[in-house]
Amino acid sequence: MAFRYPNGKLYEKKVTTSKKTDDGNANRGMTLEDDLNASIHHYLQIGKAVIHKKPTPVQIVSVDYPKRTRAKITEAYFRQASTTDYNGIYKGYHLDFEAKETHQKQSFPLKNIHDHQMEHLNAVTAHGGLAFLILRFAHSKETYVLKAEDFMKLKTETDRKSIKKDDIATLGIFVNPSILPTIDFLPAVEQLFRLNV
Repeated sequence: MAFRYPNGKLYEKKVTTSKKTDDGNANRGMTLEDDLNASIHHYLQIGKAVIHKKPTPVQIVSVDYPKRTRAKITEAYFRQASTTDYNGIYKGYHLDFEAKETHQKQSFPLKNIHDHQMEHLNAVTAHGGLAFLILRFAHSKETYVLKAEDFMKLKTETDRKSIKKDDIATLGIFVNPSILPTIDFLPAVEQLFRLNV
């Protein structure tokens, strides 16, 4: 099935293969998105927060019907550029955030966050919402929560094509790994935004 962006460009999903890490353990395929989806499901189950992954609007163009009950989408286009990955509510606060993972060891590539996503996060901030990024460095398995406005500050202050991991660690909040939820990011959000909850 072919998906296309509004400009007609073909969408190609990157397929990752299982790799061995330096400690000899195989990567079992858990990505940042998988971990976040499990975590927000846990938050919902225990009544802590209501957060959802936003679906990307798609326009179906072509469908094959080999059998009436076996319809297969063969071509579709993204209707518009997506804003951010997740939004929801936590103790009366609107949350809106983008989640990105990089395999770079010491920096986060700026190309991973698009301008329209930052414009959306800036608008959320302007209206009193909590706009942030969850960034994971896959190699070291470090995850940080960073305010969108701090990301923009770092972006405008550099002439590089990436932001140093040390700068993200300085302005962001490190999320300690846990079992349930896998990424317990809400305490980091509370600390980052100094919420009185």
